[in-house]
Amino acid sequence: MADTIPNPESEGPSGGWGSVKSIARIYGDTRPPAAVVETLARQNKPGGFMCVACAWPKPVNYHPFEFCENGAKATLSDLTSARCTPDFFHDHSVEELRTWKDYDLEQTGRLTHPLRYDAGTDRYVEVTWEEAFEKIGVTLKVLPRESVVFYSSGHAGLEASYLYALLARVYGNNNLPQSSNMCHETTSVGLNKVIGSPVGTIVWDDLEKADAFFFFGQNPGSNSPRFLHPLQEAKKRGARIVTFNPVVEQGLVSFVNPQSPVDMLTGHETQISDEYLQVQAGGDIAGILGLCKVVVEADDKAVAAGAARVIDVDFINEHTTGLETFISLVRQTSWAEIERESGLTEPAIRRAGEIYIASERVIGVYGMGLTQHSQGALNVAMVVNLLLLRGNIGREGAGCCPVRGHSNVQGQRTVGIAEKTKLIPMDKLKQLFDFDPPMKDGTTIVDAVKGLMAGEIKAFISLGGNLVRAVPEQKEMERAWAAQELTVVVSTKLNRSHLFPAKNAYILPCLSRTEDDTQATGSQAVSTEDSFSHISGSIGKRTPASKHLKSELAIVTGIAKATLEHNPKLKWDEWEGDYSLVRQLIEFTYPKDFKHYNDRLFQPGGFYRGNDAHERLWNTEEKKAVFTTPKQLNALSFADADGRFRLITMRSNDQFNTTIYGYSDRFRGIEGTRDVVLMSKSDIDANGLVEGQVVKLVSDFGDGLRRELGGLTVRAHNLPNGTICAYYPEANVLNAIDHHDELSKTPASKAIPVRIEV
Repeated sequence: MADTIPNPESEGPSGGWGSVKSIARIYGDTRPPAAVVETLARQNKPGGFMCVACAWPKPVNYHPFEFCENGAKATLSDLTSARCTPDFFHDHSVEELRTWKDYDLEQTGRLTHPLRYDAGTDRYVEVTWEEAFEKIGVTLKVLPRESVVFYSSGHAGLEASYLYALLARVYGNNNLPQSSNMCHETTSVGLNKVIGSPVGTIVWDDLEKADAFFFFGQNPGSNSPRFLHPLQEAKKRGARIVTFNPVVEQGLVSFVNPQSPVDMLTGHETQISDEYLQVQAGGDIAGILGLCKVVVEADDKAVAAGAARVIDVDFINEHTTGLETFISLVRQTSWAEIERESGLTEPAIRRAGEIYIASERVIGVYGMGLTQHSQGALNVAMVVNLLLLRGNIGREGAGCCPVRGHSNVQGQRTVGIAEKTKLIPMDKLKQLFDFDPPMKDGTTIVDAVKGLMAGEIKAFISLGGNLVRAVPEQKEMERAWAAQELTVVVSTKLNRSHLFPAKNAYILPCLSRTEDDTQATGSQAVSTEDSFSHISGSIGKRTPASKHLKSELAIVTGIAKATLEHNPKLKWDEWEGDYSLVRQLIEFTYPKDFKHYNDRLFQPGGFYRGNDAHERLWNTEEKKAVFTTPKQLNALSFADADGRFRLITMRSNDQFNTTIYGYSDRFRGIEGTRDVVLMSKSDIDANGLVEGQVVKLVSDFGDGLRRELGGLTVRAHNLPNGTICAYYPEANVLNAIDHHDELSKTPASKAIPVRIEV
């Protein structure tokens, strides 16, 4: 392994037998039926079901097992034999359950009946679907329309999502925040501003033609492990991979392919990254500026020597604007400034820059390590700057690749779950359904949380998710959530959001995507959109965990029928009975994206809904791709100070979003606990701490409010000085609701200012 690759802390490479053992452990914990083998064999394949974990695309030429470790864990979790019945709540009060760990709540198993909170006994009790819908409708009818929020996680399919957005707008508002508000809304806003596309520009074939991949703040080993297969193939054909990440992520260091008998038998590891640059948290702007400086310096030398240009002048002249101002800043920024703000050395950045120059086709990959910052949109714009310099957007083997973390989070935005009215074809909705859609923008998650804390939000409908646990200001959020008139959470399992019930509170249990969804016209298919803008059909086969479960779409129509005034154009019963009718509505509303929707539902690899930026059509205000001149060299909203650290909230190998599968984070060598704070050995020594000491993290946001997380054991880890790590969602309690990206309001969870108290 090259000496530029830092040593990982893990027990072994990503993939390999470690992955197999991890899946086997979850299998033992969940004890699913034997039919789970057939289910896993159908996962992410045409005519099968689409994984509920990440949004990584489904290749046309799929593997025998087209699932990863995390995807298998999600499926095993869905098909667990454990059941959380009404009898469970006879034995456990809500107050008691608040003391349980997230993992223990997960282990209670699948919810089996609709439930209503009974304040007199402090317990959830069984309720019929008819009564639940009726009571929900009665409450919603009398509430001020602006006081109700319709939130969605990325789980529900496109069909249910379209009707959910319709429900909200017919009800009277655009309060449709979504889980992307907390992760990739920075992409939707920031990327759209500079290239006119709210999503990534590449397709699957580009992965097979790229000469280099540049990773920024993305961790495929835990968050999108199927990405490792095309990366391994890229390495075999000689492609180069460069990584910028404060944390040494094993998936970007080495990989043993579990689907290769030779790799498994021999233990052969593929080295993934050629260069691994441990940028300090918030230092990516300076790091990417350094890469651009290498390119500009090389181009200046070429011009002086009369040689071929390094930057793509023809592309830049035809397709971009803003280059001269940007290059002027690049030239005047010193290497000393770049080193200080990035935490990297000039030689390290130069090595990475030379790889970029030597590569004809480059894909820029990024994740929440870029988006969840106070200047997250500027981070994204800097990746675009780098790609534009050499024409690496809109041609084969090149482009921008944000990696989404939930299976249909991108697709839900596509079909209308959005708070911004300019994104919605309101005229089409008016024509189809004969109502006047509200034209006032709705609330983001940040503003919704503020509204809750101010007592202005009176009801929250959650189509999936665990919002109380996922957002900043957890303690205050718990109080505010319970103070509402109504909470409705559509879920498959018990989570912490259920444990702070409002005056009227309902848990509505839904089918998982693995389970048969039979309606009036037979078994129904749903569909999802992946990170590459491809739409794939999904059909479940397993017997539902309970005969009392409803599909997400049926729950949406049930609430709609109980809440809205009669309108003959709103055919909720027909739509519930035949999901293909909903797909026809989606096609009419979005004809460019969904042409021949039903006919193409199970097309191998999914059907491509298109992306103008992929064709070098720029839907920006300038009608060109935009070079952005950064206003600062870091992504922070605060200055460094003695004793102040930049906290990264991170996920373990044993979780998906807020769902905790276990206490094994083998990639970081942490077993049996999540109560840790990771620090560099030099930071431990410099602050008079010792490894194994128990400490408390305290927010240093500067607004006078005390936010703290105690009981954390200090662990030495390979990190840049000044950067520390703790687990999400536990560490969310330290983040202020006003600490977010300037443009998108995405919470800035990757550089939270904190201090350490002993």
